[in-house]
Amino acid sequence: MANSTKLKSDALLELMKQHLTTDAGKQITKKIGLVYQINIAPKKIGFDEVTYVVDLKKGEVTKGSYEGGKPDATFSFKDDDFIKIATGKMNPQLAFMRGAMKVKGSLSAAQKFTPDIFPKPSKM
Repeated sequence: MANSTKLKSDALLELMKQHLTTDAGKQITKKIGLVYQINIAPKKIGFDEVTYVVDLKKGEVTKGSYEGGKPDATFSFKDDDFIKIATGKMNPQLAFMRGAMKVKGSLSAAQKFTPDIFPKPSKM
């Protein structure tokens, strides 16, 4: 892994990992029950991507490809666009139509991947 690029998304996904251990996070896991693989590229989708798995069956966030078969949906984003979508500053459907987000797998599973599943940034 020669890719030591620091992504803004790394911090957000670390927060999500902690969020899923809380009561609110456990409710999300219970409600959604799907596995998402997220490929985040520093500048251009498909190049130097860092892969994360957001497992909303087990309530885990891990770095690396999904090992348990196929994820329910796989997303590809540029780092900046992922942050905008996760924080609610960009509409996921609009991002998909503009090509800022690519989706593979179940579209019904993909539609459940909304800003609501992410921890809210504190106003401090």
